[in-house]
Amino acid sequence: MKIYAFKIPKKPGEHLIVQCDRGPVFYDKLHQHEEIQLSLIVKGQGKLIVGGNVHSYEDEDFFVIGSGIPHLFKSSESNRDSYMISIFFTKTSFGEYFFQLREMDTLKSFFKYSESGFKLNRHDLFVQETMKSMVEIDHFSRFLSLLKLLKELSKQQKIKLSNFTYPKEISDDHGERLRSVFDFVMQNFDQEIKLENVAELVHMTPNAFCRFFKQRTNKTFFKFLIEIRVEHASQLLVNNKDLSVLEIAHLAGFNSISNFNRKFKQIKGVSPSSFVLSLS
Repeated sequence: MKIYAFKIPKKPGEHLIVQCDRGPVFYDKLHQHEEIQLSLIVKGQGKLIVGGNVHSYEDEDFFVIGSGIPHLFKSSESNRDSYMISIFFTKTSFGEYFFQLREMDTLKSFFKYSESGFKLNRHDLFVQETMKSMVEIDHFSRFLSLLKLLKELSKQQKIKLSNFTYPKEISDDHGERLRSVFDFVMQNFDQEIKLENVAELVHMTPNAFCRFFKQRTNKTFFKFLIEIRVEHASQLLVNNKDLSVLEIAHLAGFNSISNFNRKFKQIKGVSPSSFVLSLS
């Protein structure tokens, strides 16, 4: 129950790792690693927590998660397997100064945005085809494809994933507490959650817990909880069109339809009904 300092499996002398994850769930423990992670969701739905921020994911979404940022993928309950292709590398994978060369200046935008993580705001065919091809091609071709991919990503419009500005090395004790809180919220967000109960879970007073959570996620606990609920509601609106907005509000943990509408619009910028219309 902590933020795992995850080690990406790699062979001796291997500096660019391509990994395919298939199964009912992805690796859903809160973890961080040195490598920058590029991930294409080929198939799957769920929620992604990145440095305390919450995002939904679905088929064909593409994410970049920066070095050292705590994150986890929480797959939605489904009868189908999920499939994700990921690329891992560091800024020094190809030599300490490789990405500092003048010829690499065009990639500065990519590395700047990767520090907080980002999601492409639209599905891009070139990115998808490049990621899928990386699984089969040889090491040299992978290297060339990565450079082309980074150049393309530098030009694409991006959605920031995180406000992760605090020190990236989190102690085991603090990691255990954050992991416990995230696990508890992901399992119980549809129920009433009291601050006192969450604080007791991590053996802190409510005031101390509020300071602890805000310092490490740059947001209040209840803002994080509302974001989880709204993201879950948005997935239900997309995938369960037979449910009414009132039913979805209750399934996402909102006891008041007016409060649900207000919070949904604050986070998504549109009302739930407008969100549904935008899908058609």
